[in-house]
Amino acid sequence: MKRASAEILREYGPFAGDVAGVTYDGHQVWFAAGNALNTLDPDSGVAQRTLEVAAHAGTAFDGEHLFQIAEDRIQKIDPHSGRVLATIPAPGGGGDSGLAWAEGSLWVGHYRERKIYQIDPDTGAVLRTLESNRFVTGVTWVEGELWHATWENDESELRHIDAHSGEVLESLQMPAGANVSGLEYDGAGRFYCGGAGSGKIRAVRKPRRA
Repeated sequence: MKRASAEILREYGPFAGDVAGVTYDGHQVWFAAGNALNTLDPDSGVAQRTLEVAAHAGTAFDGEHLFQIAEDRIQKIDPHSGRVLATIPAPGGGGDSGLAWAEGSLWVGHYRERKIYQIDPDTGAVLRTLESNRFVTGVTWVEGELWHATWENDESELRHIDAHSGEVLESLQMPAGANVSGLEYDGAGRFYCGGAGSGKIRAVRKPRRA
């Protein structure tokens, strides 16, 4: 397994409240803040829109709709109006953390159970379960690679894992105190990491391939 220190490119915030899930729609970063979903312009660093919707953990975007963990359920949301269009049960029953969209499925972190579930976005049915040896927070897909964040004993790292076996292939260690609650890749070399109670979002460089 490759190990390296995470390179933080920029910090945003602090914003009001905790920062939980994060996602990226190609233009702006969305982040969950308890009772609202907010948007951030990653160039200016300015928070812009707010949708009044329950937003307690992971956030994802499928190219058209937002998906948001709210306690023990996952909401499908119209990003323009904020209207909740559908709801499915979350596989962790309230212990869910990260959320990502890829390959027509939702990928859901289960924090203390140290698991990642692949689920059907229409029914919530579990299609695959991956085991981790660390508490799982954010989940994201990076150019065909599955990555997730960990947060345990006040330490966080970003992990590239085998999407079939769960084996850890690569690890980026976050600096002390820079804990990660949510994780998203922007398709252009940057991870966005939610900073939980710090109210911050951190941009981390994705390692270049040789």
